[in-house]
Amino acid sequence: MNGSPVSHHITPVRTYVIIFLTLLVLTYTTAKIGEIELGDWNFVVAISIAITKALLVILFFMHAKDSSNLTKMFIGAGFFWMMILILVTLCDYISRPWQSNPVWMR
Repeated sequence: MNGSPVSHHITPVRTYVIIFLTLLVLTYTTAKIGEIELGDWNFVVAISIAITKALLVILFFMHAKDSSNLTKMFIGAGFFWMMILILVTLCDYISRPWQSNPVWMR
């Protein structure tokens, strides 16, 4: 190994099975919550479940949990950028006036 002290963390199969089952439960929960009318909370619940699932995949299946600090920094920067994009999109969506007959449809 060229003298470099590289240690590889070995994740037990049991952990992968637990995470996989958790992802299945969260997917089922997403489908069932989608059938319930929560008003303004639909988006919040859906995004919360999606972010939780994404974090589980990134941390365990992509091995980010045991990665270097530089890798963790880039993952954090990606999430930060995603939050900026969601915020800008929501600001645009919220600021639009709702009309029954928009000008562009005439």
